[in-house]
Amino acid sequence: MSSDEELLLQASRFRVVRVTQETERGPRHREVVRHPGAVTVLPLLDDGRVCLIRNFRPAVGRTLVELPAGTLEPNEPPRETAHRELIEETGYRAQSMAPLGEFFLSPGILDERMHLFVATGLTAGEAEREPGEIIENLVVSWDEALAMVDRGEIEDAKTIVALLQYDRRRID
Repeated sequence: MSSDEELLLQASRFRVVRVTQETERGPRHREVVRHPGAVTVLPLLDDGRVCLIRNFRPAVGRTLVELPAGTLEPNEPPRETAHRELIEETGYRAQSMAPLGEFFLSPGILDERMHLFVATGLTAGEAEREPGEIIENLVVSWDEALAMVDRGEIEDAKTIVALLQYDRRRID
């Protein structure tokens, strides 16, 4: 199978292309969002609490509870993005930023690879939010974060994946 791409839209953080695949049955056309990738950070305080954020998301028109996250800048390693986004969105600085895993968010239409990190050794500081971001910290116990997933209060996929993946791997 071979494929070809046609640019349909170039935006500041992604592009949309039409992919044409030559198959046994002839050409197949699909629109695909090409994204540079992103990070999600699970900030764990020394006392075991987790720092979530309340983040207004224009795409869904409301505030979601989620973990800090952000898009990779050109040539920026994911770990650097994780440190930068943690500071920008929460104000916390991390001594350690350990990889937790990677996954695709919605591979039917989007090639964005999400890199998960666990941030520890946190020091509080001033957030450096981008203009127009409506974000506030929400520090909760680990059990409360998991209960929020169970109750459907956390609807953000990357946050659910990070919380549940870390919970399966941690040793009490």
